[in-house]
Amino acid sequence: MIQRVIWIVLDSVGMGALPDAGEFGDAGANTIAHTVEVCGGLKLPNLQKLGYGNIDGMSGIAPVSQPVGAYGRLQECSRGKDTTIGHWEMIGIYTKEPFPTYPDGFPESLMEEFLKQTGCKGYLGNCVASGTQIIQELGEEHIRTGYPIIYTSADSVFQVAACESVISPERLYEICRTARKLLQGEHNVARVIARPFVKEENTFVRTANRRDFSRKPSEENLLSYLKNAGISVAAVGKIEDIFDGVGITMAVHTKDNMDGMDQTINYMKQISTGLIFTNLVEFDSKWGHRRDAHGYGAGLEAFDVRLQELLAELRTDDLLVITADHGCDPTYTGTDHTREYVPVLWYSKNPDFEAGKNLHTGTSFADIGQTIADIFQVQKLAIGESRKEVLFHEYV
Repeated sequence: MIQRVIWIVLDSVGMGALPDAGEFGDAGANTIAHTVEVCGGLKLPNLQKLGYGNIDGMSGIAPVSQPVGAYGRLQECSRGKDTTIGHWEMIGIYTKEPFPTYPDGFPESLMEEFLKQTGCKGYLGNCVASGTQIIQELGEEHIRTGYPIIYTSADSVFQVAACESVISPERLYEICRTARKLLQGEHNVARVIARPFVKEENTFVRTANRRDFSRKPSEENLLSYLKNAGISVAAVGKIEDIFDGVGITMAVHTKDNMDGMDQTINYMKQISTGLIFTNLVEFDSKWGHRRDAHGYGAGLEAFDVRLQELLAELRTDDLLVITADHGCDPTYTGTDHTREYVPVLWYSKNPDFEAGKNLHTGTSFADIGQTIADIFQVQKLAIGESRKEVLFHEYV
């Protein structure tokens, strides 16, 4: 009987354009395949052992003859391609209408209220921009004026950047919390993001003190059902922020992917039952958006090395799930996410686990959440198909 689920989201590691990707400007995107192509191949023996290369439609990763995991891919049914919508769908929340975006910047009336409520004397930016570029362009003026840098992207985000020596991270978080309360109704963006940075010699560099302040999800979701049933939900990385703490019983924030793996393994040594839910954000934030395919490939190889360590920690009553929340093809035009299928790998040392099972293509990311709900015998989710009986031939 499964007592514990370890769920790892490789943020943005998609595997090919969805049928409707053209509607989102993402026709032909394929995060994994194009990364492999640029890198001239990748060494991912542990992912391959689980069945990564055997997934329908996977390109660039060689299949193995006898995968020890079950494998498939999932199609997003919600209307979006960002972190919030992807993660929300995984736990059973369907998003019919996209969250608001601001291709021309935020309305003047909204920004006037932002200044009034935060106490800031002014702001810089208020435009669509790359986060790494805008701090280079406006960093010096920010230091001179003390005004925070406001920007957005193709995603539903209100981002506030500040140098830590000018506006402390604590003050920046306070500004973002105020903005989060302000951004409601028609302006209820998916996330308000604090983006601290520092000056190093003649350049500006973002720090690991990022924080996300998400719109609050419906309580009708897997995490809330688990928590209400007395089942622990441990969040690693930005998981707590993505769900605004809803359904989370304990959490730890991380500075990078390797720290995320460290904290996941630490939780595995501390928590004997429940869900450990991890997001590894660097694929998206450090390599995907910056269109660094070589960095992306190196990050995948580094994860694969740590995966071997995590596999060794698994017990016979554990279930491991590895997936993604959207794409962010590092070879694609622009700097935004790409609407793609996501891989899903399942693995357990339980003797009843169906190794080598091809789950083909699921119609919702919520197949994962529905399966976990079924395993823990909590309330059924509104969307998604449970794969429990497919994964375990004599589940008891």
